[in-house]
Amino acid sequence: MMEFEYAVRDVPDLVPAAHLLLQHFADNRIFLFEAEMGTGKTTFIKAICAALGSSDAFSSPTFSLVNTYSSSNGPLYHFDLYRVRDVSELYDMGMEEYLDGGAYCFIEWPQLATPLLQGECVRIVMEIQQNNRYIRGSKVLL
Repeated sequence: MMEFEYAVRDVPDLVPAAHLLLQHFADNRIFLFEAEMGTGKTTFIKAICAALGSSDAFSSPTFSLVNTYSSSNGPLYHFDLYRVRDVSELYDMGMEEYLDGGAYCFIEWPQLATPLLQGECVRIVMEIQQNNRYIRGSKVLL
């Protein structure tokens, strides 16, 4: 059962969605984004980072695997694991240190990271139906 749902028609709708998501899951720091390519995961994470007070230049970490942004809430980590083929790559990059540090972590394509995740995370599912993008979130215990 999803605990959070928001319909988005245009990119500006992501701003209130980001604020509401952060309010709804105020105690959580690890967010897992699951959606098909082109659904808007990176764009939504950008809106969340802005809602957390980051004004850094934003880009997808597809090739670097992780981007770090500064914010009034401390560092923000944005992972894109699309190109990762084996969990050993995540251990090699020290991903568990990011996850255990208490900072916000936003992870696109999180399936391979499951062995590194412990405790409560927020699973975000994004879908396109007709003219809307639906953002649904729920807490998961790993």
